[in-house]
Amino acid sequence: MKIAVPIMIQNGITNFVSLLDNIMVGQCGTEAMSGVAIVNQLFFVFFLCCFGAEAGVGIFTAQYCGVKDDEGVRHTFRYKFWLLLLLSVGAALLFYFCGHDLINLYLKGESEDVDPVLALQSGLSYLKIVGWSIPAIMISMNYNGTLRECGETVTPMKAGVVAVFVNLIFNWLLIYGHFGFPKLGVQGAAIATVLSRYIEMLIVLVWAHLHTKIYPFVKGLWKSLKVPANLVAKFFLTGMPLMINEALWSLGIATLTQCYSVRGINVLAGQSIANTINNIFNIVFIAMGDAVAIIVGQLLGAGDMKRAKDEDNKIIAFAVLSSVVVGALMFISSPFVPLPFKVTSEAKMYATQFIMVQAVAMPHNAFLHAAYFTIRSGGRTIITFLFDSVFMFVVSVPAAFLLTRFTDIYVIWIFAIVAMLDWIKCVMGYILVKKNVWMKNIVTEEK
Repeated sequence: MKIAVPIMIQNGITNFVSLLDNIMVGQCGTEAMSGVAIVNQLFFVFFLCCFGAEAGVGIFTAQYCGVKDDEGVRHTFRYKFWLLLLLSVGAALLFYFCGHDLINLYLKGESEDVDPVLALQSGLSYLKIVGWSIPAIMISMNYNGTLRECGETVTPMKAGVVAVFVNLIFNWLLIYGHFGFPKLGVQGAAIATVLSRYIEMLIVLVWAHLHTKIYPFVKGLWKSLKVPANLVAKFFLTGMPLMINEALWSLGIATLTQCYSVRGINVLAGQSIANTINNIFNIVFIAMGDAVAIIVGQLLGAGDMKRAKDEDNKIIAFAVLSSVVVGALMFISSPFVPLPFKVTSEAKMYATQFIMVQAVAMPHNAFLHAAYFTIRSGGRTIITFLFDSVFMFVVSVPAAFLLTRFTDIYVIWIFAIVAMLDWIKCVMGYILVKKNVWMKNIVTEEK
């Protein structure tokens, strides 16, 4: 809980403010909220690509930390820097040259009371500004990830909390034009996001370099950006499948959203609301996944296999049982949470129904999340690749594509069917965790 609670607090506040953010943007209309939601979906793919790049090498960071190897931690940080820089440049170029076409992919469905042209314009104006946050995201993710993998979850939490409140305040000022600020609508929301990202980056960066006694790896971190060739090869072979997995999985989620969007922009708006609510309620099992990565990863690095297995079992059990309770609360609240959004009544109806399905699916998603991080903690990234993104594109995406385009099945039932298909993964995950295929020390083996 010492590891997980700060992550829960940070994610909880972040997602709650994201809810308020969506409500504020939603006051500008369904088109504005839909346009911003599409851009956030595109950024979600970028975030998870960066997360996969950072987390793949982070497996080594946690295990290096477990054996007090500060130079090893520095090497992982530098490797992550180059990888995140490459991804950031690629994303910036893609958004700049292909932003129009990417947003337009989600506006194929027809809704009588929603203007797709206005939604496209809102999305483009938001994207042009929010793209400037990419450098700050890159640096923050590297520092936050490395600190978390070394067991420091409080500082990233504090930085994240400050950032989301900065975002909230400047949203209020710039979207509506309070206290003499210009009334900028979705552009104001984008400016607030960029400001909050840079403030978060500065807080984490300054704190890390003022606390080198606690975390000695920060000393000399930027004296060189070289990484030994043998470690580059090892980091690449272990981490690349995870990065590809996160990229494909996030692309799969974006594709699923696009599949549902062909049933109308109101469906897209409803799902955007539901996803925001879902992110608030799933903070417990998300934090448990991070706890697995940190605690189990360090125990594996220290060679304590018995304790690693025991801790892992307890974390998985807690994640699933707590999600049963949280999922029930989410289901009960589903008719009420869409009410503050200034969108069409049809979009609110879809939001309620999406939330109900997500609530029922929460316990099995909690197990899948913890199982994924368990397998990953021992460097079994090829298995996680098959377990996660391959399943997404072999089973989930084809099912959604075929059902949305070639049947008249109600879109919420399609969403539920796709969610239930994950039970196949639950069985696979249980077998893999039970067989202890993940119990591996990868930093001792490299020596």
